[in-house]
Amino acid sequence: MAEPTPSSWTQQAERGGVPIIRFMIWLSLRLGRRLSRVVLFGIAAYFLVFGPRARAGVQGFYQRLYGRRASWRELYKHFLSFSTTIHDRIFLLAGRHDEVKVRVAVPETVRTLLRAERGVVVLGAHFGSFEALRGAADELHKTAVMLMYPDNATKLGSLLAELNPEVATHIVALNRPDSMLQVQEHIEQGHLLGILADRNFTEGDSLAWEFLGAPVQFPQGPMRLAALLRCPVLLMAGVYLEGNCYDVQAQLIADFSDCERSQRQERMAQAQQAYVQGLEQLCRKYPHNWFNFYDFWQMPKER
Repeated sequence: MAEPTPSSWTQQAERGGVPIIRFMIWLSLRLGRRLSRVVLFGIAAYFLVFGPRARAGVQGFYQRLYGRRASWRELYKHFLSFSTTIHDRIFLLAGRHDEVKVRVAVPETVRTLLRAERGVVVLGAHFGSFEALRGAADELHKTAVMLMYPDNATKLGSLLAELNPEVATHIVALNRPDSMLQVQEHIEQGHLLGILADRNFTEGDSLAWEFLGAPVQFPQGPMRLAALLRCPVLLMAGVYLEGNCYDVQAQLIADFSDCERSQRQERMAQAQQAYVQGLEQLCRKYPHNWFNFYDFWQMPKER
């Protein structure tokens, strides 16, 4: 069997050089969030003026959400929210919790599930702050492990890992020979396995679901993994509200603990539909947390 082909977005180069990122980290920790945040207004303005692809991506999102184009003010606020979540990662990783407030606002049923000894698959998205989920895990005395495709974010990831070396030990890289073994070990240890489930990591492994009124290709891999692991599955998001406040919200979308092999495909489809619907609800309620800055509704061309 041929190796899966990485999706095109995973091949995109990072923006920003190492010296700039390192300077921003130094400035933030030295001046604190309030003062260093001034730089973000310039970064948001830069995206607004010199980021035509990102700008077009946000416009496409607003067109689907509201049936109209975003104003310049709305675009600026959107980019500022994105810049803020990246900036706040510095303080979350450095343990500066007095600078960033994370509230775990999940139902008691979900909280009980997260306290259990068995592992849980947590599906996120390019929405809000996935870093805030680590804070939720700490509050619940759980270990959060991220399954990710690290090759397109090596610069930022390596520098942020310097703030908290433990983070690097809690990442499982995709498409490695021992990836599945590591995943199984973490689940058996009762960890939270986080996956961004709104982008394809490999070409040709997706199904179309209606999202904000139009079909979008969502990857099957994350749900297939959860079914194979026979785990409960949560949709979880670290929603940026305003100021320095985040709400971690979650809902149970599936539990494959008792899933028979003959039921797997049907249960996976039901779970993925619940994920897409839950993500749409989050987008409608907190639109400035949507950070897929490309044509998310573009269907793949037929071969």
